[in-house]
Amino acid sequence: MWITALVVAGAMLLAACVAGVYLWRLSNSFDSQAERLDSSEIFPQEENRPADVNEDSKNILLLGSDTRGELEDDIADIRGQRADTIMVANIPADRSSVQVMSIMRDNWVEIPGHGQAKINAALAYGGVPLLVETIEGLIGTRIDHVAIVDFEGFKDITDALGGVTVQNEVAFTKGEHTFNQGQIILGGEEALTYVRERYAFSDGDYQRARNQQAYIMGVVQKVLSRDTLTSPGRIADLVDAVAPYMVTDDGLSSSTAAGIGFSLRNLRSDDIRFFTSPTNGTGTAGGGQSVVLPDWDSWEQLREAFENDTVAEYEPTGQ
Repeated sequence: MWITALVVAGAMLLAACVAGVYLWRLSNSFDSQAERLDSSEIFPQEENRPADVNEDSKNILLLGSDTRGELEDDIADIRGQRADTIMVANIPADRSSVQVMSIMRDNWVEIPGHGQAKINAALAYGGVPLLVETIEGLIGTRIDHVAIVDFEGFKDITDALGGVTVQNEVAFTKGEHTFNQGQIILGGEEALTYVRERYAFSDGDYQRARNQQAYIMGVVQKVLSRDTLTSPGRIADLVDAVAPYMVTDDGLSSSTAAGIGFSLRNLRSDDIRFFTSPTNGTGTAGGGQSVVLPDWDSWEQLREAFENDTVAEYEPTGQ
């Protein structure tokens, strides 16, 4: 299986790659429908990148966009905007686990060439390459692949799975949808509302990040279920649901996904961990903007973990 998702840029790519062992049968569908971009449109110039300190581990940047619509146009549709969701999926060299880190979009960080700003402003300042450069500066090693997913695709992947079961932490109502605390089953429209909402919560994006993580875990568990893995038809439906809403770097083909998916064939849902990058809560900066304040002491520990391929051993702290 391949952890991509997310959201999220990511749940959908995640689902497709979890089924990686089947993807060779579906490569024509996947490769023809997903938009693939040249590396120069995704990654920074070589002189602006850190060394690749762990060639056998993989770091996948997952971007979720709530504004693109179906991916029929160029990446310029998202350049100049801001990522609604930012995640880094870390796959260690030994393939024993997967760690998915959410980076809240209001984190106040240094953006190369632009000074301090909210991290998702990097996309507006310099497109995906500048966002990759900013994140590589934080983790101290390279991003190997990038996937951008439109939230609208969450409806289709949820419906293709026949619904997704989620352990919901905080009850809330949004529009016509009510989400009770505890185990709930989401349909397509409900899933889209669930991963988008932040105004219903006292801590805003913090709870939204946790809900997105819960949704991805629900997708993973459903994809890894016997009902899905033994059904080529359902997997084909998943790939068809994912591909039209996805943009990736040109190195992330179906054959690449299948290869990494096969290397993770023994992974189970308990081997996948979600956490949020360390913060010290919210505050103001940059002329009164409401921002998320990174916990830089904990970030130093996290950076060392990425550099040493020990993210699985990192213990999250702070918010």
